[in-house]
Amino acid sequence: MDEALGAVFPVTTLQTCIVHLIRNGLDYASWKDRKALAELEAFEQGPRGAKFRTVAMAWRRAWDDVIPFFAFPPPVRKVIYTTNAIESINSRLRKIIKTRGHFPSDDAATKLIWLALRNITADWGPAAHDWKVAMNRFAILYADRFTQTTA
Repeated sequence: MDEALGAVFPVTTLQTCIVHLIRNGLDYASWKDRKALAELEAFEQGPRGAKFRTVAMAWRRAWDDVIPFFAFPPPVRKVIYTTNAIESINSRLRKIIKTRGHFPSDDAATKLIWLALRNITADWGPAAHDWKVAMNRFAILYADRFTQTTA
């Protein structure tokens, strides 16, 4: 999937969701052992690393898609630390498409998705607390690709 995305959008910065990576890693550890999972190297070299090799392996596999996150200052990380907003949109779109079943044409599918997105975005509240800080950082980092429309 990452290779396909990179081929279509070659200058994309891929970011693995930290929350999902942690959840995925912790799926292999018992509740009593989770507090001890502090640092990857220390974890991997210690007794729990031997006991839970799958946790370290999950982090190692995803590492290249995790570290871009740390290039951002903490306020920006707060804005982008999880993909829950995107997942919420995808979930709502899947539900709408699933109840519809099939579409007579591509235009019919496009219209349904457009209407659904319009309704979904109508429910949105104010922007994230640190969005202005994040937006400024994105404008600097991605100046040639960052656009802001004025209302």
